[in-house]
Amino acid sequence: MSDADAIDLALLIFRCGIGAVMLAHGINHIIGGGKIAGTAGWFGSMGMKQPLMQAWLASITEIGAGLLLVLGLLTPFGAAGVVGVMAVAWVINHRGNGFFIFRPGEGWEYVMSLLLCGIVLGAVGPGSWSLDEAFDIRDDLSGVTGLSIAALAGLGGSAVLLAVFWRPPHADQSA
Repeated sequence: MSDADAIDLALLIFRCGIGAVMLAHGINHIIGGGKIAGTAGWFGSMGMKQPLMQAWLASITEIGAGLLLVLGLLTPFGAAGVVGVMAVAWVINHRGNGFFIFRPGEGWEYVMSLLLCGIVLGAVGPGSWSLDEAFDIRDDLSGVTGLSIAALAGLGGSAVLLAVFWRPPHADQSA
């Protein structure tokens, strides 16, 4: 195995692993536990307006991003989906719970790790064993371009979504 093959194999494993995590999250939001209605209720309890729409948007984004990463197709856009969903999760659910995921309320180490993986995948690209390579667009979508798409679209999209749809619940002042 050449060094290039080892790198391509590592990128395949990495992007498929991150893609599988995103797919699992999106599918679970739709059919797991309380299904999409339960996900919407959870989103609403955290201050997301139009929670059913938010539940579908998050779920479809996770599934779409996961599929793009597994296929290595339009990789920076899949990575932007990861970045955006994890940024929103970080802000509305995890940021006030400390670093470690095992803390009450679940800390932010997990969402931070996935967010950073998304940024890295956007910049580095999917490797040669990808549909981006098969369609001869891999070099056009990596480096600064891929980093910009993953980071700016992901973080920018999450900032817009939060500004328009998130109103954090206020602590009960009557106590």
